[in-house]
Formats: sequence, C-alpha cells, structure tokens
Amino acid sequence: MACFVAPAATAIVTTVVQRVVEKREGGRTPEQTQKVRGTWSQRLRWLNTMLWGGTALLALEHVWHGELVPWPPFLTAMQTPGETGPMLHEILTYGVTMTAVVIAAWGIMVGVAELRARTKTLPEVEAEIIDGGS
Repeated sequence: MACFVAPAATAIVTTVVQRVVEKREGGRTPEQTQKVRGTWSQRLRWLNTMLWGGTALLALEHVWHGELVPWPPFLTAMQTPGETGPMLHEILTYGVTMTAVVIAAWGIMVGVAELRARTKTLPEVEAEIIDGGS
C-alpha cells in the first residue's frame, strides 16, 4: 500500500545531510582532498542512490497494482478510514525493514571502502618509516 514512504522519508533526510556535508567538504585544500580517498559526501551519494532508486521502484510497483493513483488522496488505502490502520502497519513493518536492509547494505559498502582505503595507504606508511629511519 505505502511501504515506499519509509525509504522516501529517509532519502529526504539523507539528501539534506549530503548537501550539508558537501558544503563542509568544499572548503578543503587540494592536498587534503588527495589524502582522503573516499569523501563522506560520495558515500552518502551511494546511500541516496540506493534509497531513491528503491523508492522509485516501489512507487512504480504500487502504481502498477493500483494502490497509488494520480488524484487525491493518492494512496487508495486513504480513501476509507478502515484501510488506514493496515497501511500504517505496512509502512512500519515492511517499509522500515526495507529501509534498514538498504542502510545495512550501505554500511557494508562503506566498511569495505574504508578497509580498501586503509590497505592502500599501508604501503605508503611503511615507505615513510623506511625512508625516515635511514
């Protein structure tokens, strides 16, 4: 009925956060930018792409099944008060669960990116130790 509302709400919040982070990262010097392999704005863009893409696909699926219409109240479950309860239940169970799974997958992606960035910098650190020691 309306499970796409939960990832859409999360996507709105993370998009605002991404914009704020982009502004803060914009003040870096080229040397600072070169040291950071993956910026947080880039990682938040991954999350936003996943959330907005999932929201779009879910909304399309709901349009296909006639649960989402282009006239008010837009959600067919809102037409009768008796259907509002099950709709809210669906948002809180399926929508929140799907959002949590997307965020968990994004967290794994960020973790892998962090590990790869650290392993790439490890030889650079060892070279500095060897050069500094002689």
